[in-house]
Amino acid sequence: MTRYIKRHTLQTRFTHGVVAVCCVCLAISGLFVFVPALTAAVPQQVVFGIRMAHRVLGITFVLIPLISAITAPKGVAHLFRNYLAKWDNDDVTWMKKFIPFMLAPKKVHMPDQHEVKAGQRVADGALIIGAFVMGITGVLLIAGTTGRGFAPDVLLVIRLIHDIGFLWLAIFGLAHIFLGAGIFQPYRRTIRLMWGDGKVAESDALYHWGHWACEEIDKGDKVSDDGKEEVVRKEASS
Repeated sequence: MTRYIKRHTLQTRFTHGVVAVCCVCLAISGLFVFVPALTAAVPQQVVFGIRMAHRVLGITFVLIPLISAITAPKGVAHLFRNYLAKWDNDDVTWMKKFIPFMLAPKKVHMPDQHEVKAGQRVADGALIIGAFVMGITGVLLIAGTTGRGFAPDVLLVIRLIHDIGFLWLAIFGLAHIFLGAGIFQPYRRTIRLMWGDGKVAESDALYHWGHWACEEIDKGDKVSDDGKEEVVRKEASS
């Protein structure tokens, strides 16, 4: 009988899903907004529609995480505790072994990790920073192209930062997709964490997040059998 550990709530999965879809759509529509050659290749009516869609997607990209953070402040605090936690020896060793692990996962033994791996803190942290930059500059670009707006030089700088943020997100986003979508063999079954029911098999949890998995198994309140919703709680000690 397979046991599972609940890792992500419905709100977390919904927020992640909306942001992920917006990122992909914004990347595609943004090419038609900011690349003159593509803009010239399609009718102006299509360009206008794409431009408006880009703005709506951008506003959604900013508002959904903001609303989610406001409605779940404890979740935000929990996230910051995990990502800003002090690194231990296992974290340092994990980072040193990451490249060899990617090249030969069956031969390299990785140390146990906490709820957020050392590599996750670096990669996801970069994504969060990139998303923040894209969100702020995107809002400024919308404001700058409506009403009075900004001076041309200021608008040019904002657009440059927006473009750099796009490249930043593209690089780390592709890496995130490669691992998170389960393309890399050791992560093959973990796609359900964000795109499924938010649960991870106990064996996979012990393999990827050993310290965290042991803590959750010991507490028992997030552990269930065969992915069912009933919770298996730790028996009271006699």
